[in-house]
Amino acid sequence: MSRRALLVLAWAWVGLPFAYGVYELVQKVTQLITG
Repeated sequence: MSRRALLVLAWAWVGLPFAYGVYELVQKVTQLITG
């Protein structure tokens, strides 16, 4: 596997769960605001 592919894979491995967590957080905050 090339170094670039490994880098992309590592970023996806960290970034995707992080992005999902941020998305969930935004939904919870909007629910709190809107009631």
